[in-house]
Amino acid sequence: MKAMALSKGLMSGVAAVVLSGFIASSAGADTIRDALSLAYANNPTLNAARAQLRGVNENVPQALAGWRPTASAALAAGGVRSSVNGRQAYRNNAAISLTLSQAVFRGFRTVNSTRQAEAVVRAQRESLMSSEQDTLLSAATAYVDVIRDTALVSLQRSDLAFLQEQVRAARDRFDVGEGTRTDVSQAEARAAEAQAALNTALANLNTSRAIYRQVIGVDPKSLSADTSITRQVPKSLDVALQTSEEKQPLIQQAQHLVDAAIFNVKTIEGELLPTVTVDASVGRSWNPSNTVDLNNNAQIFGNVSIPIYQGGGVYSRVRQAKEELGQTRLQLDVARDQVRANVISAWGIFQAAEASIVAARAAVEAQQLALEGVIEEQRVGQRTTLDVLDAQRDLVTQQSNLVTAQRNRIVGGYQLVASVGLLDAESLGLNVSIYNPEQHYKSVRGKWIGLRTPDGR
Repeated sequence: MKAMALSKGLMSGVAAVVLSGFIASSAGADTIRDALSLAYANNPTLNAARAQLRGVNENVPQALAGWRPTASAALAAGGVRSSVNGRQAYRNNAAISLTLSQAVFRGFRTVNSTRQAEAVVRAQRESLMSSEQDTLLSAATAYVDVIRDTALVSLQRSDLAFLQEQVRAARDRFDVGEGTRTDVSQAEARAAEAQAALNTALANLNTSRAIYRQVIGVDPKSLSADTSITRQVPKSLDVALQTSEEKQPLIQQAQHLVDAAIFNVKTIEGELLPTVTVDASVGRSWNPSNTVDLNNNAQIFGNVSIPIYQGGGVYSRVRQAKEELGQTRLQLDVARDQVRANVISAWGIFQAAEASIVAARAAVEAQQLALEGVIEEQRVGQRTTLDVLDAQRDLVTQQSNLVTAQRNRIVGGYQLVASVGLLDAESLGLNVSIYNPEQHYKSVRGKWIGLRTPDGR
């Protein structure tokens, strides 16, 4: 009788652990918003994407260089030995010159290449936003996975304690002649099985904790179960689809790449137009000849270069660029279709997870009552030890399903928000310093000279 009461108490404790594992908040625990903030600031993949954007920003001043003059200096020094009417002569000479060239017209190549570079920068910003959303989704998933696996470890430990109590009770009954050796063996087998399941759950928890550190940058400590994303979830599928058209960075990136491809065609076509430059130079020569000691010169020319035929290479590149433009337009359609499919899929997963939680809770409650009934029936001799063990296994399965369903609902919510393009630090209101891509862009766009980056490297 005492053994049965203890068994029932253990299983009630298991139910409490599982059912509260995703509901109760721990005072002073690290919240999921804390974890997302840490990932936003520290994740190396996201920081690498920011560095990549800063590199792409430099394409704009490189394109703007077409408006700016070029200057070069030359210095020459040496000696000349000559023979005049059989007389040998030797002189030292030197020359210095400065040349300046200013493009006046380049077939609109500077204008179009600058616009192309700016479009690529905008596309890369959207790529960075996509990387930010992927990082935050990975962080949220890692956070919830640690909570899930912690709950499953607690569940398996309680299950093992329950089965160990069943082993003890079966041995006691066998000792007093009320049970059989088979009952003992069955209980011992289930206890060994529970130990193996606990070992697997611990291994899974260690894996989740390692992924947590990889994504977020710190080891998980006391995590809060307050992981709701409900406020950011769209109210309906139609709202989700409409929002994704406006906010999803994958679509925005594809649109900017179309713009870049358009300007690329125009830039290459500009190579077929005339080029106008103004070239100036000044120089001085010492002992340029046997009769001249010093010579100064200065000149300025306006040059017009008209391309006539370049072997067909430019024409081929124009055709190639037009085909690439058609490809980017098709890729825009592919991006829209893919985003739409992702949103519909994420919406379905989220809705299914909510329904699964309701079903899993009902199953846990029903199976808990069934187990208690089987235990009582076993006490009066109407059920066997195997019946109790089977009922226990069913309960553990249902409790595991509930934990998994609760995890899937939370992760599904974050996936849905990410699919519509709203899983970013600003939309989530994270307590972080928001990375501003405009700051670096503005600091390098107008730079004429300098080897150091804006951060001093």
